[in-house]
Amino acid sequence: MRAGLMGGVVLLAWLAGSEGGTFHAPDATSIFKIFLRWAHFVAGITWIGLLYFFNLVNVPFMQRLDSQTRSKVVPILMPRALWFFRWGAVVTVLVGLTYYAMYILHTEAQNAGIGTWSTLFKWLAIVVVTWAIIYALLRPVSGVLNKGSVLAVIVSALILIMSWVLIRMLSAAGPTGETLGNKSLSIGLGGGYGIIMLLNVWGIIWRAQKRIIAWTKESAEQGTPMPPESAKLARRAFLASRLNAWLSLPMLFFMGTSHGDYIWFAK
Repeated sequence: MRAGLMGGVVLLAWLAGSEGGTFHAPDATSIFKIFLRWAHFVAGITWIGLLYFFNLVNVPFMQRLDSQTRSKVVPILMPRALWFFRWGAVVTVLVGLTYYAMYILHTEAQNAGIGTWSTLFKWLAIVVVTWAIIYALLRPVSGVLNKGSVLAVIVSALILIMSWVLIRMLSAAGPTGETLGNKSLSIGLGGGYGIIMLLNVWGIIWRAQKRIIAWTKESAEQGTPMPPESAKLARRAFLASRLNAWLSLPMLFFMGTSHGDYIWFAK
């Protein structure tokens, strides 16, 4: 790793000294923007990579383990994996939100004569209210709302309504007659889904999993059975995690259409 770092320094030094202007030194603003994008990518890869690991690998794997083996695996694997998972989510969203507010929404809002902070506040309010409804829907552990297919239909309809409201709000013309562009609208949708996913991580998944981990460790040490509540919490965490996995697909899609050959929202 040290050799690779030194190689990178040597390469940059060579580019800086080469003829023909191969290397163009960025100014302070460009460095900050590059850093924000880089941190957003790295944290996002960590977060979404672990999300897919949990849903595609870990859940089927844990289901095949007996209770004794699971009690040994969970206290070792899950605390570390969930640490990177939840803090990767925080860094991804906060860095992305900073970049969006400072360099995308702000620029396009100025062109339209729209207030950046008022637009950002309304956008966040719509997303948070949507998540609060999702949070309430995921609380039942029995009855019709405990069925994944029923929840999928209800939550899908809710996300579609939220998306329609966000598009209507973000695409409204400002005093200059201009509207926000494709970047603001695409990231407004994708980022909105990402914030719901972050709130699921900290508001549902982590709150349930830290109790399950503690109970599993206590059960292994004392030889006592897991409390009945653990199954309910595990089910709720599973539903929230599965929702995040599905929601990540349109989230990544709209992040992609914000910078690409195809302009999803024409100005």
